[in-house]
Amino acid sequence: MDEREKALASALRALARRDHSRAELERKLGARGVAPEVVAQIIDRLVAAGYLDDRRFARQWAEAAVRNGRGYGPRLLLELNRRGVPRDIVTEVVTGISAAYREDETLARIVARKSPGFDPRAASDRDKRRVIAYLQRRGFSLTAIFDFMRRHPED
Repeated sequence: MDEREKALASALRALARRDHSRAELERKLGARGVAPEVVAQIIDRLVAAGYLDDRRFARQWAEAAVRNGRGYGPRLLLELNRRGVPRDIVTEVVTGISAAYREDETLARIVARKSPGFDPRAASDRDKRRVIAYLQRRGFSLTAIFDFMRRHPED
């Protein structure tokens, strides 16, 4: 098996485990010592075959991140940029995610899962700060966080 076949097999194994962005796969193959021209040929072949698609990767990653409470809004932008997804795709995907998942509902679901029984009216200042900081790190806006703190629990 020559270098090109080994690199292709390695790329296919990586894609079988999970979807990757083009940049992630390029980094992985480069880290294994695959020549840049071979990496480019393999990436082009995988894109043409439909195995590698930055838009699909970004959409799936962002939806999973929102569902699992790992991020929203600016946090998704940051993480997808870190993964090498082109900016136009990132913007399109994050806009679509924001339309599909309302910020207030997503925030309430995450708080309910992370801190069951959390009541901002009864919580100590320390606990409120902890929850606010957690939600900010996940990319929620302060407006949405403070709205949640004011209206929760629903009367």
